[in-house]
Amino acid sequence: EVQLQASGGGTVQPGGSLRLSCVVSGTSLDDYAIGWFRQAPGKEREGVSCINKSDGSTYYADSVKGRFTISKNNAKNTIYLQMDSLKPEDTAVYFCAFLFLDSAALADLPRLWNVHDEYHYWGQGTQVTVSS
Repeated sequence: EVQLQASGGGTVQPGGSLRLSCVVSGTSLDDYAIGWFRQAPGKEREGVSCINKSDGSTYYADSVKGRFTISKNNAKNTIYLQMDSLKPEDTAVYFCAFLFLDSAALADLPRLWNVHDEYHYWGQGTQVTVSS
């Protein structure tokens, strides 16, 4: 079974940076995507970014474009989310999630990458707090 281990959260001041990691285990497939989602208290879970493990294509929410960068290290089966210029509104629990990419999901990935119901496996959350 696929397992995801997220880490790297913490508390930073506005303008600071953090790098989240998501280690993927339990699969030898390449046909999947990893999404990062976040959920703040009282708010719905929000898609932040996504990367296609096979071809490296990336997707970002408008609220984080230009500040967050998603990347992968295939040798380590790890997906990273580099978060720069952090704002108080970025405070949330961050989750990584696994999406199998059959041909239909691959074609629809630009549309469904930020739909949390589409994902098959979830890691535990890691808290990110941006506060002065």
